[in-house]
Amino acid sequence: MDAIWEGLKRWFGAGEPETVEFKPEWIGYLEAHLPLYNLLPEEMKQRLHAKIARFVTTTYFEGCGGLELTNEMILSVAGQACMLIVNHPGDPYPNLKSVLFYPSAFGSERERVTEDGKIVKDVQYRLGESWSDGTVVLAWDSVKSGARNIHDGRNVTFHEFAHQLDQEDGHADGFPYLMEPQAYHTWGEVLGKGYERLVDNAERGRRTVLDHYGATNIAEFFAVATEAFFEKPKQMAKKRPELYQELKDYYAMDPLEWRK
Repeated sequence: MDAIWEGLKRWFGAGEPETVEFKPEWIGYLEAHLPLYNLLPEEMKQRLHAKIARFVTTTYFEGCGGLELTNEMILSVAGQACMLIVNHPGDPYPNLKSVLFYPSAFGSERERVTEDGKIVKDVQYRLGESWSDGTVVLAWDSVKSGARNIHDGRNVTFHEFAHQLDQEDGHADGFPYLMEPQAYHTWGEVLGKGYERLVDNAERGRRTVLDHYGATNIAEFFAVATEAFFEKPKQMAKKRPELYQELKDYYAMDPLEWRK
């Protein structure tokens, strides 16, 4: 795998961060594999290119479970992850160290305490994980399907990188860094009420614009809301206008403008 990675670094031109430039041939990969990219305004595409160049330079990528790493994998994830922070200043995901790919859903071992106080280990199968130490793990088949369907509000890359934004302070609590200190009060109020509403709807089995998985906890709510913000902006702005406005302010963009 090290040999593959070294070859990919040469292909991408990865070296010292200040020397890397976005390669024009990468545009073909983005256009072919990321339909949402094609909707972006031209000036946003240019900012995205710069973020992608930095992302692929500073991140280690690896295929796991027998999966051979490819250029498509790297650019697909880099493009989607950087789309979230394209209008944020500074480097993309400064705490991120590595992205690991599995062919499909992968087993993740978790400890739990039984009713009688025993600690047991269970294996749960997941499509993605985000770790506070700067690692993101993704199922490649889900990355591809999530990128291709830009209307279903389900995108594992958006989801896990929203967690990375949330975890920049070391905690997964639904509170990413906000530009203004006074913004935290409104953020907490809007997301808190939105989360409670989703929990109630999920318990009652009601259909919602947000995936019911967001009712797991407030951190998952933020990640699920991010997926809907980028892929279901019209429905979200109509059904959850306060939440849409908070995400619009946080991500410093309005996906509704691309859907006109």
